[in-house]
Amino acid sequence: MTSDRPRRGSSSRNWLGRLGLARGGEPQDRAQLAAMLEGARARGLLDRDALSMIEGVMQVSDLRVGEIMIPRADMVHIRRDEPLERILAVAVESGHSRFPVTGEDKGEVLGILLAKDLLTYCSNGPRRAFNIRDHLRGAIFVPESKRLNVLLKEFRASRNHMAIVVDEYGAAAGLVTIEDVLEQIVGEIEDEHDYEEGAFIYRRGKDEYTIKARTPIEDFNAYFGSDLSEAEFDTIGGLVVNAFSRLPSRGERVDIANFRFTVLRADSRRVHMLTARLLGDNPEPEGHRDGAGRDSMR
Repeated sequence: MTSDRPRRGSSSRNWLGRLGLARGGEPQDRAQLAAMLEGARARGLLDRDALSMIEGVMQVSDLRVGEIMIPRADMVHIRRDEPLERILAVAVESGHSRFPVTGEDKGEVLGILLAKDLLTYCSNGPRRAFNIRDHLRGAIFVPESKRLNVLLKEFRASRNHMAIVVDEYGAAAGLVTIEDVLEQIVGEIEDEHDYEEGAFIYRRGKDEYTIKARTPIEDFNAYFGSDLSEAEFDTIGGLVVNAFSRLPSRGERVDIANFRFTVLRADSRRVHMLTARLLGDNPEPEGHRDGAGRDSMR
């Protein structure tokens, strides 16, 4: 009796065949697969974005949580005993949807507070008494060594969007979100809080700016009245990576001319977002002399 069920492995061979990758036999290792995929892109069977996502999927199984987590020093958190007014201010200023709630020590995470649970306290009418313990949700804890593909499965199964990363002593070493994992596959994910559409440069405070790594150096110079070299690189990200002589990690910083650049977002392939702080006695940037609070340099 003949079964209509496809044999094991036939689907993968059909997939390779549709891309024209099986001509020289199935790939025997990742290097061969990567070469075949690049060949498919060169023949127009895949576009650059599709190839980048496939490469991201392949890399996720190799990356570990500790490589992409937000370090404890950079976590936006809420202390258990803070007053409601301070908690609301943190939520508004950061624009985040979830916050680790800590005890006296920042390494002691007691739970997660959702910004949506604070909405009822934002009205001008009478407020009911606020007790943060009434709104605490359980946090999930993962080790720095956990692989990202395993974490992504756990996020999907538990419907959690944030995990607290712990060190060997059980203290919080940082946090990781489902967005952080997905960005390793699809690239940077921006939301409406990150930027107005199309903006490259965003003023965060006095002498401090957030810069998209793909900002053209020409536009950067026009905005700040600077003269960073455009001879070798077209973008600020390229200039910063060259200054490191390697791909930097989140939180690393480098001084170039009169600017201190800090890596705000980066993955295993590229830098996405930077902060720039003016050093010394720099004049106010040309692009901000109109006094606008949000800049829309295109």
